Amino acid sequence: MSLIKCPECNKEISDSAFKCPHCGKVIKKAKRGIMGKIFLWLFYGFNILMLWWMISGMSGAAKEAATAVSEAEKAGAAIGTGLGFMMIIFIWVLGDIITGLLAIMTRPKN
Repeated sequence: MSLIKCPECNKEISDSAFKCPHCGKVIKKAKRGIMGKIFLWLFYGFNILMLWWMISGMSGAAKEAATAVSEAEKAGAAIGTGLGFMMIIFIWVLGDIITGLLAIMTRPKN
């Protein structure tokens, strides 16, 4: 550990300090570790996957409803679409809670 001068107040501080204890000037930013980066990218990837799943599921349901002949088939398609939509939303919220907590717990600390 060596001492360096703060660019703001010119007082000596540790080279491992993230900010000057005298004036509060940020010297260097904390960085995420490898697990933090993995969890953050997992969070982003999960949200992209769920968005794609939602869009493709709704377009598939629309095609199915368009080909329905009887009223019973149309009602079944509507009920199935609603149940599928709610299941995707449930999985999305639950997955976001889990991956979001992992991303938050591994963020850099000052």
